[in-house]
Amino acid sequence: MPIKDNREYRNLGMFCRAEHAEAENDKLIVEGTASTFDEYFMYSDPRGYDCYERIDRHAFDDADLSDVVFLLDHAGRVYARTKNGSLEVSTDDEGLRARVDLSRTSSAREVYEDIQAGNYLQMSFCFTVAESHDERSEGKQLRVVDKIEKVYDVSAVAFPANPYTDIGVSARALFDGAIKEREAERLLAEHRELERKKLALKIKISKGI
Repeated sequence: MPIKDNREYRNLGMFCRAEHAEAENDKLIVEGTASTFDEYFMYSDPRGYDCYERIDRHAFDDADLSDVVFLLDHAGRVYARTKNGSLEVSTDDEGLRARVDLSRTSSAREVYEDIQAGNYLQMSFCFTVAESHDERSEGKQLRVVDKIEKVYDVSAVAFPANPYTDIGVSARALFDGAIKEREAERLLAEHRELERKKLALKIKISKGI
């Protein structure tokens, strides 16, 4: 899977799958969910934090969906595109939906056959983030994607993304920065508490307590 610029790639396991592929009025249609609004696990940071992410239900409201393409594993040739009407991308209560017409070219029809055969069982999408924020709890770091700037592609994928290599440089940097800030705050609080105890001890000694 190619990593480009600050683009991020998400495959949410069983939720990102090609749900069905069937002939419809001589069209070969594939539909699937490329993203959900449920909280999902990203990876475990070596410093002891479990990192999660959640895409807000309104994150796609102002996203640029004007020119999204359908690919295999986020690479190679284009099999469908929103600009020519062979790809429809929209959101519903579950997440980001894709409806793909794979009947227009011979190569697209081959992709349809691969999906029918079960060679590609899941969907993923590539995007950039406009706004996000962090939420913290004990041993957990949650990144909430508030606004998505642009969706570049939705892809049928053979394997789920590996969070350690595929979540994108920008996402890893954001998690790392948030955890470093959190650790710095913890160390500062511990330092202040230690200084408070030292001062209390000095006062006791001076008073002969």
